[in-house]
Amino acid sequence: QVQLVESGGGSVQAGGSLRLSCEASGYTSSSYCMGWFRQAPGKEREEVATIDVDGRTTYVDSVKGRFTISKGNTKTTLYLQMNSLKPEDTAMYSCAADPSRRYCSDRYPRWYWGQGTQVTVSS
Repeated sequence: QVQLVESGGGSVQAGGSLRLSCEASGYTSSSYCMGWFRQAPGKEREEVATIDVDGRTTYVDSVKGRFTISKGNTKTTLYLQMNSLKPEDTAMYSCAADPSRRYCSDRYPRWYWGQGTQVTVSS
């Protein structure tokens, strides 16, 4: 079972930047699909970005060109660089990992979740 611990959330003014980090442990391989999700109050959880074993990435349209997902050198650390933040980016951001899939485009996701880190963007 994968354990995930996020860090790096906080409060920032619109136009600012934050970098979220997620450390994964508890699984022998680091070659699997990982991603960042967010959930704002009163809204459904939204997939923000994913990265698969080959480094291919996907982004929700609302963050394209502003957010960058990446893995650290050890492949067990996941990052989300968030630039040009907007108030509508305010949410609880959670790291997720799916050891059952090498490629995030594969079917039948089985995500493991971190506890989340709050991001608040003020106007």
